[in-house]
Amino acid sequence: MTETARSALHRGAAVLQNAGVDGGGRDASILLGHILGIDAVQLGQMLDLPLKDDAVRGYDQAISARAQFKPVSHITGKRAFWNHDFLVTADVLDPRPDTESLVALALEHPFERLLDLGTGSGVIALSLLAAQPGAVGVATDISAAALDIAGRNAARMGLSGQVEFIRSDWFEAVTERFDLVVCNPPYISASEMVDLSPDVVNWEPHHALTPGGDGLACYRIIAAKLADYLTPQGRAIFEIGHLQAFDVSEIFTKAGFDNVNITKDLSGHDRVVAINT
Repeated sequence: MTETARSALHRGAAVLQNAGVDGGGRDASILLGHILGIDAVQLGQMLDLPLKDDAVRGYDQAISARAQFKPVSHITGKRAFWNHDFLVTADVLDPRPDTESLVALALEHPFERLLDLGTGSGVIALSLLAAQPGAVGVATDISAAALDIAGRNAARMGLSGQVEFIRSDWFEAVTERFDLVVCNPPYISASEMVDLSPDVVNWEPHHALTPGGDGLACYRIIAAKLADYLTPQGRAIFEIGHLQAFDVSEIFTKAGFDNVNITKDLSGHDRVVAINT
């Protein structure tokens, strides 16, 4: 008997629920839409239509992968962030909605030259440059694989001419000054890693999640050199863990920055440290 989209969704949601995946119904819908190449509205209009055998096989493979806690973005190969869809692989972090708080804050003031440290898939730099057409930027990462993904995202968005990607360990290969520096560094402490969900700890690159120890090492490295890469009126904006506001603020204050401010995310958690020179 040919299976309908509605039946497939119920079956997939049940499999994910039994596997312990949160939001199984939502994920089943996203995965079926991905297999069929349609959006949520179109899927809702064809729930009682029969599915082709190859679509059922592709969907079952996707559900099986998700039941093993493979992130949805790794299955579909993309993640929505800010106003765009970005290519995502196991070589980069899966972009989180919390990081959009950094983008929103950065866009409160115009900028001409942007530096994104540890760019990963490029979501921060490219979201900012897309919203500021006259600006140019440099995006760095220590991972060649991440830079490849970021470059592909830039090409898809028509931004290759606005951004230069450099393989660099933080500021190591950077030679200019910028009026905006942004960064979402690894900040999860070693003790917190054991509590991460299987989606994260089993699939995402650990070097992009944690520096080990107390999770603050990257902020210390950046704070020690930041002044050499900011213009006189430059700003720097960093994502932080929701319990790190005091410690990160203290790191930058001790490095000589007087104007250090904390911004919360949409959930009301401390999420961004902003520095004005």
